[in-house]
Amino acid sequence: MPIYSDDPLPSTSAPPKRLFARQRPIHAILGGGKVADILLWRDKTISAAILVGFTIIWFLFEVVEYNFVSLLCHISMILMLILFIWSTGAGLVDWAPPDVRAIMISDSTYSWLCRKFNSILSKFYEISSGKEFRTFFLAITFLWVLSVIGNYFSSLNLLYLGFLCVATLPAMYEKYQDEVDYLASKGNQDMKKLYKKFDTKVLNKIPRGPVKERKRF
Repeated sequence: MPIYSDDPLPSTSAPPKRLFARQRPIHAILGGGKVADILLWRDKTISAAILVGFTIIWFLFEVVEYNFVSLLCHISMILMLILFIWSTGAGLVDWAPPDVRAIMISDSTYSWLCRKFNSILSKFYEISSGKEFRTFFLAITFLWVLSVIGNYFSSLNLLYLGFLCVATLPAMYEKYQDEVDYLASKGNQDMKKLYKKFDTKVLNKIPRGPVKERKRF
């Protein structure tokens, strides 16, 4: 027996409403470069290596309680020994010497990070200016909830949890974006209905004083 639902299904002819009203693909929003490929797991080897690396660092600090300075010194010692053996062996065996440019940060990556940081600052100022009260209220609520969660987690656990979200959620969203966009659109409609009820039953019943007319000079 078929089950009918009151919720309208997304139309196949009309284009689906994307999350945050985005117009570009998620790969282009993330920069469209190497970083986007890593976050979306286009290069599974590098993405998995970064995830495993951060997991090992979290395990050493949080579980084993390794000291940060000691770990940094030991990693530097190991890298220096590897480079020393590599450079020395290149003169004895037919090896290519290490290229320092391979470990240097490119100007394009630095420029991309600066653009993203400036974009975040601009968005922060735009939300804080109060032009959209609903967005301002949601941002304040989200930061307050995050501060409450931070009281129950250590900073390292919170950072690792944020890294896991950044490393997995974009790829999962790209794979299931139609389903997520539909649920987000439905949730947004429910939030609007709830806000209208709150506005009608609470905000509109708050007594307000008479509005004084401004004197014209």
